[in-house]
Amino acid sequence: MLQERQQLQHNVLCQHRVAVIGCGVMGEAIISALIAGGRMLPSQIRGGDVETGRRAEIGERYGIEVFSDNRAAVKHADLTMIAVKPYVLDTLLAELSGAFQPGQIVISIVAGARLDKLECGLRHREIVRAMPNTPARIGCGTTAWYASTAIDSGGQLLVEALLGSLGDAVRVDSESAIDIATALSGSGPAYVFQIIEAMTDAGVQLGLSRTTAERLVLGTLGGATRYAQLSGQHPAVLRAAVTTPGGTTASGLDALERGGLRVALTDAVIAAHRRAIELGQR
Repeated sequence: MLQERQQLQHNVLCQHRVAVIGCGVMGEAIISALIAGGRMLPSQIRGGDVETGRRAEIGERYGIEVFSDNRAAVKHADLTMIAVKPYVLDTLLAELSGAFQPGQIVISIVAGARLDKLECGLRHREIVRAMPNTPARIGCGTTAWYASTAIDSGGQLLVEALLGSLGDAVRVDSESAIDIATALSGSGPAYVFQIIEAMTDAGVQLGLSRTTAERLVLGTLGGATRYAQLSGQHPAVLRAAVTTPGGTTASGLDALERGGLRVALTDAVIAAHRRAIELGQR
């Protein structure tokens, strides 16, 4: 199934060119996923970055051409990914204003940056807002995306193939849902990593080596997630199935409830969502 999906994405992308503007963590994750998965050749991808050292590093690592001039990087691109930090977006929009022709699609993964701002700044209407996450680097990401009405069905298929190469691509039905996805799945890996760290530390505190504790935690979280995906059952049902009255799991769950884990996680997503909206208002 995975090979079939990769082949389909390759078939859609093989005749197209992609530019990635901003070769930081997420920009590199996108480049890595496209090349490592065999969807695109290095010759089909161009990068753009302001830092000389970063341009050299990415160019050497992936065999792509990386430009200091972003207009040159996007000139022949069918798809351009904007993967810069929010605080440099205004500068980038001014640089790329008028650089795109009809038929070129721009995908922004800048947190909080709304379509109307992007369309106005770029003087271009074929724009997609998307929010991937860092597991995209290994093709296991989750990306929510929303397309402007200016993108036709062929363009949407191209966008879906590109974002699908990063993992699971979920098209949402409103732009506001992108801000929610930013808080939930975009920031979500950080929440999970903190849980991994805390559970591992607990195992070490109880006497396990860090290597053993981390292996047990990673295997548990990975297996539980996969089980939840394949079972199709509500998480509460799965939780109840492993909880014996008066047993160890019941004691652990009681401690989590008393510690406010459920409330803390909910508050974290809400706080991240609020911040995404604030970034957009700026």
